[in-house]
Amino acid sequence: MKTLAFAHRIVLVVLGALAIVAAAGSFVPAAAKLYVVTTTPDLAAIAREVGGDKVKVEALALGTQDPHFVDAKPSFIVKLNRADLYVKRGLELEVGWAPVLENGARNPAILGGPGYVDASVGIPKLEIPPGGGSRALGDVHPFGNPHYQRDPVNAKTIARNIVDGLVRVDDNNREYYEQRLADFDRRIDERLAGWLQALAPYRGAKIVEYHKDWEYFANRFGLDLVGEMEPKPGVAPSPSHLAYLIGLMQAQHVKVLVKEPYYPDNLTHVVAEKTGAAVLTLPESPGGVPGTDDYFSFIDYIVKQIAGALKKANQQ
Repeated sequence: MKTLAFAHRIVLVVLGALAIVAAAGSFVPAAAKLYVVTTTPDLAAIAREVGGDKVKVEALALGTQDPHFVDAKPSFIVKLNRADLYVKRGLELEVGWAPVLENGARNPAILGGPGYVDASVGIPKLEIPPGGGSRALGDVHPFGNPHYQRDPVNAKTIARNIVDGLVRVDDNNREYYEQRLADFDRRIDERLAGWLQALAPYRGAKIVEYHKDWEYFANRFGLDLVGEMEPKPGVAPSPSHLAYLIGLMQAQHVKVLVKEPYYPDNLTHVVAEKTGAAVLTLPESPGGVPGTDDYFSFIDYIVKQIAGALKKANQQ
């Protein structure tokens, strides 16, 4: 299996190199704009906010995709080869697909150079496993939970990291990027007050998640995550685990279960039927469901959906 995986990576790199060569003659760089490539749509949405009309931004993953598992397409190597700035979520979220693309791109600016941005720098990390964790515990991340993008306070740190990268590669526009960062921070603070107010009546409310990716959101808004559909991260639910989870939800009167669009509906509906819980399909990143293309509409949607479900549960 390791040999096949290695061969697959080599093929991707070769295909990517050929694609770069084939495309080179027709590519006309947009000299007035920096080309920013991000691994996930949340990072792209924030890069657009702080980069404004000085940048062109593309995300490799779609908002509807599980960011752990993205097809490493040769066309992505071409994008990274041309990138002025490359932004990753980090914490090994993209470890299964991004390294082969990065190596194949042969772009030293984004391989530890001035054009590389790890968006997780400065984020207070949750769930760092003792001793780096073990694969026996499932798909654990040794440096902490990488799903920090749903906490609006963390969005400010992400924006700061991106602006630092933009300034490294385009210092002439430092003032422009810093002004846009200050405006983004101000709008986050203003909207955060409203988001906190909307969920304030439900502080301490018990919620079940499909995968362990709501910890930062719950921590910010005072929600209590009491269980997961997955018995271990990345492991499919077993009948015995589902029976345990149903009993737990019934005992603790849990009435909301959250999942992302890429997780299956069939088993969550079984749990919902047994417990009377509402199943909320919520985006992992902007664009994950219609009407959530920018960061503010993304958080707006999540807050409104959770507040509405909890309000309805309280009225039952």
